[in-house]
Amino acid sequence: MKKTAQLTLLESTVRQLGYTLRYEKGNFLGGECRLKEDNVVVVNRFLPLEGKLYTLAQVISRLNPPGLSPEVAKIIDKLVVSNLFAGRHKG
Repeated sequence: MKKTAQLTLLESTVRQLGYTLRYEKGNFLGGECRLKEDNVVVVNRFLPLEGKLYTLAQVISRLNPPGLSPEVAKIIDKLVVSNLFAGRHKG
């Protein structure tokens, strides 16, 4: 699956989970937050495509929703879980 298609799938998953997705500029990577009563996921708009994918995959992984589609689970596994294990094996 192309990276742009992966991004579209992750964006729609975030929205299906009841979060508002915002791309903003700033000195941050991104993540989820609660503004008053709204759930918001904010992603740095200047990140490269891979950074946006990783940020959204990490947020969805932390939310750990039941019933993720196999495609989304595969993206999360590839981007987040593999990076966690890679980080543990670095001396």
